[in-house]
Amino acid sequence: MLTFSNWRATFPGLSGISNQAAELLDRKARSVRIPEGSVVFGPGSPARHLLLLVSGSVRVQQLSETGREIVLYRVQSGESCVLTTDCLLAFEDYSAEGIAETDVEAMLIPRHDFDTLISLSKEFRAFIFDAYSKRIADLFVVIEEVAFKRLDIRLAQKILELLDAHGILQLTHQQLAVELGTAREVVSRQLKEFERRGWLRLSRGALAVTEMDPIRHLAEAPLS
Repeated sequence: MLTFSNWRATFPGLSGISNQAAELLDRKARSVRIPEGSVVFGPGSPARHLLLLVSGSVRVQQLSETGREIVLYRVQSGESCVLTTDCLLAFEDYSAEGIAETDVEAMLIPRHDFDTLISLSKEFRAFIFDAYSKRIADLFVVIEEVAFKRLDIRLAQKILELLDAHGILQLTHQQLAVELGTAREVVSRQLKEFERRGWLRLSRGALAVTEMDPIRHLAEAPLS
């Protein structure tokens, strides 16, 4: 179980905060455990706490009006959720959902105390806005990839990103489609083409890479 003496060590950006800010964090922060598969937040719900992830992974994804999903980013250990930050700053409800991809341990900072810390501590402000600016840059990359990059290149990159140490990827075609922001049928066609070329072997809910070099070569191809 987390203690107030160690949880802040997970977040290097909090190492320089003043004693006053540290005392407020330790007094007001609440530790929570969230089981794998749980909805952490969803569209239309208000942001009542800042979410600081101590362990685990939260996938943040958005559903379009046409029913298509896309993964926006993931919150990992040592990171804050910038969508939560945005909602807290703008006093708006969530526009996307967060799903616990693993069992998660997090610290929750109530809205009132978040506001106090933002005004009290320049180090806390720097921690929050540094994460915010980096994630905005990541989201521009996502937009560029979805809008301009060939799907076969993006699929090859995603396979390499998510493969385990044994060359296996445990995801359905629908889950890969959500990762890429496209339709399942499009992903299925491209995966079958990769299989036809002998690059991988498909099975129910998984794939196994059999030829890594051509996938790497495709992943490194320029935009077109």
